[in-house]
Amino acid sequence: MICDSCANYVYDEDWECYTCMVNMDEDDYYRLMSGNNKDCPYYQDNDEYKVVRHQI
Repeated sequence: MICDSCANYVYDEDWECYTCMVNMDEDDYYRLMSGNNKDCPYYQDNDEYKVVRHQI
């Protein structure tokens, strides 16, 4: 998975670790972890400069 570059993957100060902030149900989580769905449906690119590079 590419969670490290996802905008939903943020540092949680209470847990003192990085966590996914998407509120998935059990079915979504199972599909993601089982490998049947290789791409996370909630992935959001955290690249702030993507729009700027696209305009060039």
